[in-house]
Amino acid sequence: MSTLFDAGLQPERTELAWRRTALALAAGSLVAFRLLPAVLGNAWWSLGGVAGLIVTAAVYLAARRRYRRVNDVLRREGDHARLPGAGAILALALFIFTIGITSLAVVLVVALHVGSH
Repeated sequence: MSTLFDAGLQPERTELAWRRTALALAAGSLVAFRLLPAVLGNAWWSLGGVAGLIVTAAVYLAARRRYRRVNDVLRREGDHARLPGAGAILALALFIFTIGITSLAVVLVVALHVGSH
């Protein structure tokens, strides 16, 4: 009996994509950690970079765990209904949305502050 699952390829590609996402998050977090305090003049802004690095670690670990789970499920014939869900995608989307709204608020506050002087 032939199987539709090519061992390791699809789950591995997905995990590699999540690794690239984690790398991009880490790079953005390091830039935020370095530049936000210098540009906005308050050391508390470095916490955004720290939060980003924590989320990066969580995304990377979740991708590894999901890869192992998907691979295990796909290796067993007929048990494909137990594939993991999209919780990591939802969590990452909510984090990115929060960062976007926060960034917009910071830009508006700085623009209003500069405009009033």
